[in-house]
Amino acid sequence: MNEHPKALITGGARRIGAAIAQRLHRDGYDLILHYRHSADDAEALNQHFNQIRPGSCHCLQADLNDMTAVERLAQQVIHSGNLTLLVNNASSFYPTPLDSVGQDDWDCLINSNLRGPFFLTRALAPELQRHHGGVVNLVDIHAERGLGNYPVYSIAKAGVKMMTLSLARELAPKVRVNGVSPGAILWPEADAALDETARQAIVDKTLLGRTGRPEDIADAVAFLASADYITGQILAVDGGRSVFG
Repeated sequence: MNEHPKALITGGARRIGAAIAQRLHRDGYDLILHYRHSADDAEALNQHFNQIRPGSCHCLQADLNDMTAVERLAQQVIHSGNLTLLVNNASSFYPTPLDSVGQDDWDCLINSNLRGPFFLTRALAPELQRHHGGVVNLVDIHAERGLGNYPVYSIAKAGVKMMTLSLARELAPKVRVNGVSPGAILWPEADAALDETARQAIVDKTLLGRTGRPEDIADAVAFLASADYITGQILAVDGGRSVFG
């Protein structure tokens, strides 16, 4: 019996990551759900997927700020075998105003958003090459235009954009590397300052005049995972925000 293709989704327990997991599992992937703190959510999803298709999912915990944890995660994934898709979805997000940002903030946001995904991809590259697999990175509209009071996050996501383009060259022709750049999909949980007026101002800058859904990002990831002649591309899923002007 042929094995199912397998996907590792970082930050796969909640929000957009969970939507990506739902879509890929429906498409026939076996899943490795990475999480940092969301053990209960990860286990609930794990049980849900395994009820649908026994043995089709398991969870792995790692702090992507910690290089030892990144290396351990990579080895666990390699040991499980048959990896065909890596989705670098996990991300840290919080404000870092220039007059108060510290080195710890820089290290946290750069490491979790950029360094961890880069070295995880590097470690998994031989396994992905063996299976002619793919990588999909979650970028951000703010990789193109910095978000006020979030300079370090914006810098990190700009790095993820360049990582996508650079690794598409480095890993060709056996591994395709693409990105999805979300716009207003889910409001940040920790950003209490983003009141209804501020949210509406963001929506007003989209051509479609509305927020998107996590499923819109999941559909884009699934498309790029299966698009055999696309690499080095970043697909904006932002309701037209990136061309608003």
